[in-house]
Parts: sequence; structure tokens; C-alpha cells
Amino acid sequence: MTTGQGSFSTDIATIRKRAREHLEKGALTPNYGADVETAIRVLNEALATEIVCVLRYRFHAVTATGIASESVKAEFEEHAQEEEAHMLWIAERINQLGGKPNFNPDGLSSRSASQYVEGKNLVDMIKEDLVAERIAIETYREMIRYFAEHDPTTRMLLEKILAQEEEHANDMHDLLVAHEGKPMLDH
Repeated sequence: MTTGQGSFSTDIATIRKRAREHLEKGALTPNYGADVETAIRVLNEALATEIVCVLRYRFHAVTATGIASESVKAEFEEHAQEEEAHMLWIAERINQLGGKPNFNPDGLSSRSASQYVEGKNLVDMIKEDLVAERIAIETYREMIRYFAEHDPTTRMLLEKILAQEEEHANDMHDLLVAHEGKPMLDH
């Protein structure tokens, strides 16, 4: 199949032949550009990070106290739900790549980029969640650079997650400013 003036050419017969080979690999075709084992390892680390974030946000949603805690608790719960969606998206992608999503709690904290820190009060909780979001943002950006054009499906998934993590960080920053009463700018 050729489109345009030589701008794109595909040997459809070869693609059809290859599609019938190695059916056990599902969506993983011979032109997958990334190293599959590395991709699965990196995604399992992201999965662990999301699991820790779900647990931390849920803990904060349940235990936050204080006069202004109800609206913050609702924000924590919303973030927990979104982090859980990220967790499931990543697990599904690992499965699509032929890997096994690692939900095992053993070693979870060592696989996760973020930490499970409870915080002593509402402001501490907000700070810990902001720290975790900043860690997630940096690690997702690195993963996006790694996958680049080698695995556009994973890259686009991670870009979608990154956009939400940046939104979460902004939400936590706004809450921190509101509850500490002073701007927190790093300029």
C-alpha cells in the first residue's frame, strides 16, 4: 500500500504474514521498538508508585481532621480515585505487553518512587501529597522520554497520567497556600 508520492509505503503482504506468526504475543508485534522486559519493569515501578499513592490519599481522606478538613478530605478522595484509575491503566498496559502486573504488597515500598508518609496534621498531609505528586511528575517525564517513539501507546498513556499528576500537584499547592496562609513559590 502506498499513499502520497512515496511518503509512506507498507508491504501489506509481509504485515499480514507476520500478524499470523506468534499469536501468543497478542498486541506485541515484531516492530515493537522498546525492550519489552525493561518496559514491563519500568511500568511495574509506576504501578507500585500508583498503589502507594492510592493508599496514602485514602488514608488522608479518612483521617484528616480540623475545621477545614471536609473539603480537603473530598479532594484527597478524588485524587485517590484518579490514582486508582492510573494504577489500573498501567496494569492493563503491562498485561498487553505480555507482562505480569505486580500487585504483591511484599516489597511495594521499595518498588515505588513515592513514599507512604502519613503526616501529623492536615498541612503535613497536603505537603506529603504534593511531594509525592512532584516525584510522580518527574518520573513520568523520564518514562515518557524513554518510551518516546519506541512505544507510542505507552507514551500516550503516560502523558495522560502526567497531565493528571500535574493537576494534582497544582491542587495540593493551592490547598497548601490556603491552609498555610502564604504563597509557596520556587523562583
